Parts: sequence; structure tokens; C-alpha cells
Amino acid sequence: MTVTPRSTTTAISLDTAAIISERSKRTWQRRLAEGEVIRLADDARGRSMVCLTDVAALICIPLQGDDVDLLLEADAGSAAAQRDLGQLFASHEKYEIAVHWLRQAAEQGDADAMQCLGAAHAAGEGVAQDNDLALMWVARSAAQGHVIARAQTRGLLSCGS
Repeated sequence: MTVTPRSTTTAISLDTAAIISERSKRTWQRRLAEGEVIRLADDARGRSMVCLTDVAALICIPLQGDDVDLLLEADAGSAAAQRDLGQLFASHEKYEIAVHWLRQAAEQGDADAMQCLGAAHAAGEGVAQDNDLALMWVARSAAQGHVIARAQTRGLLSCGS
């Protein structure tokens, strides 16, 4: 995979590096200590930041075109980018990583992410299968007017009649 960031010092958080590389945070901290990875200044939220080019070869899915910008936006906290990144990882069957990003977006109120997170809980993809959590996330999405989630909750309610 070739990642061509906007500059050689494009930064992502250490936590994101660990998530998208499927390596532990401790592994990344060791790489920092050994000088294998460039540590950049902490961001405004106090997160440890590393150079994206040091992480690029270890990202567990291929990133193409706008995917790098999507990753940077998701790392910065954009709910829409987190949702889209979650769906990207799900499309590569990296469900645990997908759930991480979907949960981040859902907790910020993104209805699409809530519906996807509910589906993940229902299917047991990336999380333990849990119908109660599936229903909770789908119901929250439906309450925000998500069309698919509304249809799902109507279907569940009609089954009880």
C-alpha cells in the first residue's frame, strides 16, 4: 500500500496507529522508544502523535485516494469520517476496527453509525452478538429519523402483535 500524505509530517494519534495497524499501543510505544517511529508534538487534546508515513506500511487495509484524508478527519474527531471509515474497514471484514470507528461516530449522535453499530451487534461482527445492544442502537437511530432503522423497529413491533 502506498500512502502519500500531504506532507512528511502528517500526524495521526498513537491510538489510531494502534487500531488501524492491529498492533498494540505498547508495541507503538516501544517503537517510539527505540526511535523506529517519529514522535511529533502532542495535539491540542494532549494525544501522542506519530508520523503517518511511519505507520503507513502497517495499516491492515489498503488506503487509496481520499481514504488518507478520511483517516485524518476521523482521527481528528469528525463523526461523518468516523462512520465512513468504520464502513470502509467493515467492507474489508475488519469488523473490530469497524466497530471502534462506528462507536465513536454513534456516540457523537451519527444516526447512520448507530444503525450500523446495531447491525454489528445483531450479527456479532466485531463484537459479541447482543440483541439488546442491537435494539438499543437501532432504536436510537430510528428516533433520529433514520429510515432503515425506523423500518427495522416497526418490523420488530409488528412481530409482537
